[in-house]
Amino acid sequence: MGKHALPGTPPVPLRLRKSARARRISLRISQLDGRVTLTYPVGVPESEALSFARTKEEWIRQHLQDRPETAVVQFGQRIPIEGIVRRIVPAKGRRVQLMADEVAVPEGAEARRLARFLKELARDRLIGACDDYAAMLGRSYSTLGLRDTRSRWGSCSSQGGLMFSWRLILAPSEVLRYVAAHEVAHLVEMNHSPAFWEQVESIFGPCQQPRRWLRDNGAELHRYRFDAKPS
Repeated sequence: MGKHALPGTPPVPLRLRKSARARRISLRISQLDGRVTLTYPVGVPESEALSFARTKEEWIRQHLQDRPETAVVQFGQRIPIEGIVRRIVPAKGRRVQLMADEVAVPEGAEARRLARFLKELARDRLIGACDDYAAMLGRSYSTLGLRDTRSRWGSCSSQGGLMFSWRLILAPSEVLRYVAAHEVAHLVEMNHSPAFWEQVESIFGPCQQPRRWLRDNGAELHRYRFDAKPS
């Protein structure tokens, strides 16, 4: 994978990726770290791929400019939990405590401790929601797992395995429950046909608002870094 850059102030680093599976030249900007990847088919010259990137320079720079600023998880930082913004403060005890406008975390590896707590909370909330919705449909799922996915908030396999982004715990509870309903509905309809959306609304109700929230605010959930050292 080659490394290049778009000239200008500042220059924009590009990661070039030649792919036998690619059918056209494409650009992708990571929501997590802003990395720009330029993918192109094997038969396309590198110079042509770079020329394509130059034609998209304005779009790339605008996208990077609009990308949410990274927030390192540390004491004093504010972070949304179930849609409520709370300040991270040192805990007096040895356990993470969730309060109205604060989350208290034991000192020492606080980012890792908070991430573990949030994943456990996400699992609890998602299991509760998925159990409710699966019972309403008279279906059952085989497994429920969590990942830190960037491209999707949830998925459902043909074997009935559910997978979710644990960062949904940062979103309002209604949004987390909508995503749970969406994936559980795939136990009945493995598509996005009108029949599928009927299943979603039969167990969740109108879903336009949480769908809009994810579209407008979802990228914000990826800006919180639990693996970076405080400056």
